[in-house]
Amino acid sequence: MRSNPDDTIPTRLSLIERLKDWNDQTSWQDFFNTYWKLIYGVARQAGLTDAESQDVVQEAVISVAKGMGGFKTDPEHGSFKSWLLLITRRRIIDQFRKRHRQEEEGRMPRRDETARTPTVDRIPDPAGPVLEALWQEEWERNLMEVALEKVKQKVSSKQFLLFHQQVVKQWSPKKTADKYGVSLAQVYMAKYRISALVKKEIRNLERRPV
Repeated sequence: MRSNPDDTIPTRLSLIERLKDWNDQTSWQDFFNTYWKLIYGVARQAGLTDAESQDVVQEAVISVAKGMGGFKTDPEHGSFKSWLLLITRRRIIDQFRKRHRQEEEGRMPRRDETARTPTVDRIPDPAGPVLEALWQEEWERNLMEVALEKVKQKVSSKQFLLFHQQVVKQWSPKKTADKYGVSLAQVYMAKYRISALVKKEIRNLERRPV
């Protein structure tokens, strides 16, 4: 049974249920490995620094841990993807507030600034459609990265290299074959086989069991 089209990353019900047990370190590591790049990438594109974005990741994971007990897997209550976006958005806003607060504390107000707009009103608003577009873009990119990493662990390093050079590096089959001293048949076969495995892995990641 396929997931809602809104969920295109492993938000498996089984994983979500396991995350309700804080002591299940294996499941939490799986969650972190799957989602940290997504959260970090959106925070960076929203305008935060590397350090601020890392803080967003850490605080978002903590927020998920605190709220997971009350999260309902019933689709009527919204998808996990939307819930995680809401948490990430709030943590991004927190970082902008923290930045502006530090900037304000580091400067002395001038007399002509008495009528300035309050700091909180000058914080970039990551709540609109722009952030949602960034989230969707990062979500899909992260899905592909997770699928590739899973497939990489299932095939030989040589086959994955032949696939990677053609698909990711955009090398021609002939250039790949000449570079690594293999036949064109081997190059084509590596691309065909691993492409099929990646597509299968993506389907698995998109599947939500009943």
